Amino acid sequence: MRARAVEEAPGPVSVPGLQGIDHLVRNIQRGRFERSMAGLTAVGALITGAEIWMEHDRASFGNKMMWLPVALTPLAAAAGLAGVFSRRAAKTVLPLVSTVVLANSLQGQYLHLRGIAQRPGGWKMARYNAEMGPPTFAPLLFGMIGGMGLLASVLRRED
Repeated sequence: MRARAVEEAPGPVSVPGLQGIDHLVRNIQRGRFERSMAGLTAVGALITGAEIWMEHDRASFGNKMMWLPVALTPLAAAAGLAGVFSRRAAKTVLPLVSTVVLANSLQGQYLHLRGIAQRPGGWKMARYNAEMGPPTFAPLLFGMIGGMGLLASVLRRED
């Protein structure tokens, strides 16, 4: 009974014997994953941003809007990194940048679907145009980075 009361107590409570993965799992169970999720947001932004740059470069940045997710990538990575080291940044800058990333993702989803529709045959040749045109769901991957940043901003900081 006493051990259960210690696990449910609010705030950072040191439980003897919890190390490594057990400590990580306990933090996640208690909703304390802010720093880790902010770090994952930063790393995910860099990886996704590199992929976005390569795909948009392959398309010769034919639409000026293709530059927006490329420009948002370093901002998202910096906001995620700031969220790792600063609780204040995790609660202010990270959700702001993440919301912009998420909005850009939805805009990109619209532009990718419109790009498929504008190819010869449009949606009548959906299978071909979806394979050969802009990647259908790639903008939603960028949106996941925004979602991770928003999630990080509502979680509690680790013990």
